[in-house]
Amino acid sequence: MTEFLQSFFTDRLSETCFNQPWKPLSRPAVAAWLIFYLAFLAYAFNAHGGYLFIDSANLVVHEGGHNLFAWFGPTLCLWGGTILQWMVPFLLAAYFFSQRQVAGFVFSLFFFFENWLYTATYMADARAQILPLVTTGDPDFVEHDFFRIFTSLGVLNHDTQIAAVVRTLGWLGMIGCVAWLALRVRAKDTQNATPATFPEPTISLIERYPGKPRVRTPDIGPAKTERASAPTAPNPE
Repeated sequence: MTEFLQSFFTDRLSETCFNQPWKPLSRPAVAAWLIFYLAFLAYAFNAHGGYLFIDSANLVVHEGGHNLFAWFGPTLCLWGGTILQWMVPFLLAAYFFSQRQVAGFVFSLFFFFENWLYTATYMADARAQILPLVTTGDPDFVEHDFFRIFTSLGVLNHDTQIAAVVRTLGWLGMIGCVAWLALRVRAKDTQNATPATFPEPTISLIERYPGKPRVRTPDIGPAKTERASAPTAPNPE
């Protein structure tokens, strides 16, 4: 039963996603998106790990994750902020991927990886706890998420190293999204340059119409240059 379900969903996913072409995106639209992403990368690089304007939305989702996962116990409540913060853009990217929409897929995946920068800044502050903390509950009982998480995992002394790895992966992910989008232009040009080919019919016309007799065209030899002599009238006696 498990193998049947796995095969069924794999086939369905293959039919609906991987075998379908991406929806076209015009060259001016791709150029505009590339300018936007390159400008954002420059803006994020100049911030040197500081607070970005998009992080205001990340913060709202993060706090909402604590409230949502609080229904499942204190452990998931603690992890829930980061889980939901990463889950929202990832699920959006998965949706746009299933719809084969290039712009929405790249946008969602790009900011999925941008969330890693935000999380890395929070991780690196686990021991120092310099960053201002925000909570939707009682401010007298606010706690640093990653101080508790890293303490429970026994890796508190490695908070900055872990944050550096997460930040690097976030940068690589964002750059990879931009590079993939740029390659879509080249892929589109290659597709347009490829001549269209028509598949050979699998069934011949004779097999398709069995009731009709096959007419063989006689071979035509070289044209004769001699003209048949016309019948001559009998000589009068």
